[in-house]
Amino acid sequence: MSDAIIADVQKSHLRTDLPVIHVGDTVDVHVKIIEGEKSRIQVFQGVVLKKQNGGLEETFTVRRIVANEGVERTFPMHSPRIDKVDIIRRGDARRAKLYYLRDRVGKKRRLRDRRRGLETVAKQEAAQQAAAK
Repeated sequence: MSDAIIADVQKSHLRTDLPVIHVGDTVDVHVKIIEGEKSRIQVFQGVVLKKQNGGLEETFTVRRIVANEGVERTFPMHSPRIDKVDIIRRGDARRAKLYYLRDRVGKKRRLRDRRRGLETVAKQEAAQQAAAK
C-alpha cells in the first residue's frame, strides 16, 4: 500500500512539457541560475551522453567542449530548475552510453544524423505524451 502512495506522489511531480530526448541528440538545456535574489537563465548546449534511471529520478548527462576542455553536466529530467530543453540535432547512436566520445577530438566527435524524417519524430513525441496522460 505504501508503494502506491509513493507512486501517486511521484506522479504529481513528473513533468510532461519536455521533449523526448535520446542519447546522441544535441540539445540546448535552459537552466535557471539563482544568485542571491537575482535569477537568470543560462543555456548549456551539448551532446546527450547518457540517460539513466526512470520516473522521477531520471537524469541525463550533456557534454560540451569549452576552451578545448570537455565539460559534462548531469541534469535531473523533472527538476524545476530546468526551464526548457530544445533539441538542436538528432544524432544516430547505436549505444546507450556514448563514453567513447570523451576520447575523440575534432570532426571525429560528430555523430551522424538520424535519417528517419520529422514525421517519425512527431509520432514518437505524440506517443510519449499520450502514454504520460
